[in-house]
Formats: sequence, C-alpha cells, structure tokens
Amino acid sequence: MIVLCGIILLLLLITVVKLNSIISLLITSMAVGFAMGMDGMSIMKSVEVGVSSTMGQLALILAFGAILGRLLADGGAAQQITDVLTRVFGVRNLPWAMVLTGFIVGIPLFYNVGFIVLVPFVFMVCRSNKLPLLYVGIPLLAALSVTHGYLPPHPGATAIAIIFQADIGLTMIYGMVVAVPAIIISGPLFGRFLKSIPTNPPEELFAPKSELHTSSPGFAVSILTGLFPVFLIALGSFGSMFLPESSRILYVVQFLGDPVFALLLAALLAMYTMGIRQGKSLKQQAASIEDALRGVTMILFIIGASGVFKQVLVDSGLAIYITEITADLTLSPLVLAWAIAAIIRLAIGSATVAGLTTAGIMLPILESSHSSPELMVLATGAGSLMFSHVNDTGFWMFKEYFGLSIRHTFLSWSIMETLVSVIGLFGVLLLNLFVR
Repeated sequence: MIVLCGIILLLLLITVVKLNSIISLLITSMAVGFAMGMDGMSIMKSVEVGVSSTMGQLALILAFGAILGRLLADGGAAQQITDVLTRVFGVRNLPWAMVLTGFIVGIPLFYNVGFIVLVPFVFMVCRSNKLPLLYVGIPLLAALSVTHGYLPPHPGATAIAIIFQADIGLTMIYGMVVAVPAIIISGPLFGRFLKSIPTNPPEELFAPKSELHTSSPGFAVSILTGLFPVFLIALGSFGSMFLPESSRILYVVQFLGDPVFALLLAALLAMYTMGIRQGKSLKQQAASIEDALRGVTMILFIIGASGVFKQVLVDSGLAIYITEITADLTLSPLVLAWAIAAIIRLAIGSATVAGLTTAGIMLPILESSHSSPELMVLATGAGSLMFSHVNDTGFWMFKEYFGLSIRHTFLSWSIMETLVSVIGLFGVLLLNLFVR
C-alpha cells in the first residue's frame, strides 16, 4: 500500500501539479522512505547510492552514445543505412528489420547500451519514410528486452542460471524458442496499435534531415562506424568462451569490449569517418557534439532520480517483505517463480534485483521438485520484466528519448513489457509439456 500510494503521489506531482520530473521523483522517494520507517540519514544515503549506481557507468554511455548518434546523422551515415534498410526490406517490413536488428545486437549488449546505440537508427528510418516512431521503435525494443531478460550471456540471466545450476547452452536454446513468439506479439503486432500516439524526441540528440554533410559516406563505412561498439562489446562478451582466463589477449579483448571504452572508441572513429574524412575539422564538429551532450543532460538526471526511487524501495527491505509473504504460496514452481519475480519487479522496478532475489527464494523449491532448471531460469527472467513503470529507469529512458507523456508511456512501453513477460510464461509452460 505504501508503494502504491507513492506511485499515485508521483503521478499527481507530475501530471496534476506539473512539477518537474526530477523533483517529483526525489520528493516521492523521500516520502516513501519515511513511510517505510527509514530515518532521514538512511534515506539520504539511499539518494546518494541510487544516483551514483544508476548514473555511474550510464552517464558516459549516454554521453558517448549521443555523440555517436549525432555524428552519424550529421555525416550522412544514418541516412545511408536507412536507405539500404528501406531498399532491402521495403517500407512495410521495416518493423521486422528492427526486430532482427534488435535480436542480433541485443544478445551481446546490455539493454541500455543497445537502446542508446540503436535508437538513432529508429529516428532516421522514421524521419526518412514518414513512419510513426513507436511503430518502428517498439519492435526493436521488444527484441532488446527479451534478449536482456531471457538469454545468457546477459549478466542477470547468466547469474540466475548459475544459481539454478542450469545448462547455459540449453537455456539459450529454450530461450530462443520462447523469445520468438514473445518478440513478434509484443513488437511488430503490438506496434501497429501505437501509430497514433504522438512523440516529441529531443532534436539536440538527432539532427534533422538536412544538408549538414558535404558528401555521403559509403554503406560499408556507415555500418562499420554505427555498429563498431557492438563488435567490440560482442568480442568482450564471448571472448571468455574461446580464450583461457590467464590469456593476455582475453584481458585486451575485455578491455576493448567494456561498453564505455567501446563507445568512446566508436565516437572517435565517427569523428574521423563522419568528419575529418569528409573535410570537417574537429573544431567544426564541436558544435554538434555540444548539442548532443546538452540534449542528454535532462534525460540523464531524470534517470538518476528514478534510480533513487528504486534504491529507497530496495533499502527499505521491501524485497525481504515480499519474500516472506510469498513463501507459503502453493503453485507450480514455474508459475511461482514467475509470480514472485513479477511482484518484486512491480514493487522495486529493477529486473536484475527481481530475478536474483527470486532465484534465491526458489532454489530450495527447485531442488525438491522435478522442474527443469533451464525453464526455471526463463520463468524467472520473464517475471522480472513484468509491467515496467515509474520505479524503473528503463521507463524514464524510453519516455524521455521518445518525448512521450506518462500516460502514453504506460500505454506503449509498460504494456509491451507486460506482453513480453506474460507470453514468456506461456511459452515456458508450453515447453514444460515436452521437457523432462
């Protein structure tokens, strides 16, 4: 009830009082903290931890991602990639092209990194073909969300698989089977109902279609520059599968594959391929870079403030409370794992916290049942994606990047995440009929 009242307070402050989102999130976080019995110093500690843990790595990822997206737009690479995608897939099939892109790119990338790298392409595709943003964007983000929640080698799914002692390879195979219908229904099919929702993305991040570039780069250079961080991060993710832990090459590969460093290198590469190579000096590119950074500032602080709300809920002991009240539920282990993860996700907002907490609760139950550990991983991962809302940083990132109202964010993002979660559960239960 305290969490529910906190969410209502936040919505009232933003939609009725018209208070700034950052201030509204901080006021709500403190009010919920006091209501949960936390003292003032503990709440302020949660504020500091929430901001720092959320903005720590994400600040540089957002900054370099914004620079890369703006330079690709200014240099003509985004337009070049858009033209090729349109010719290959056709305008009608562009949402399916985004599904394929999101699925392939999403396997090695963290969700936030995949979002920041790929969203500029959504903007350029929609601008060039006069398509609604959510019609093309939701299929991409559904694919990213599913790969993030269901499939190793993502840290959350991998950690859950380790706790359950599940076979990683088998988990990926089962996950692919469950992922396909979840992505299709929550992505392209659901996206068709969102065409009329108005969007207003920040112009500073993505230059409007204009003659900002003197000559158009080739497709090979464009795609290499745009997906360069993906290649590096993929090498870092999969390097440990092929190289021994003591290998110096593995150390170098993992260093290059760090998301922050990979995006920094990609931004530097874009300064050359989209700027210097086309006759523009670094001084001439500076204005675009500054505009991109200005555009991401408000988004970053809103995400940081949403991290405070999540941290207060975690520090107040809410996950422990949910663990206690769900301990005696008598359901199928797969349904129970999904339900507990979904409840924690709804209350706290963090998919990772929901998944790992649920794994700890369900481990003794799994050991005493005949359920498949691999399907338990998928059920837990699906539950951890349930109905993202105002206590989730992903909710605010989506809202601010696409320039949506809170109501429209619920109608698009939150429902998409719910579809991903529920369809994932049905897929797991169906697979359970054939897996023993």
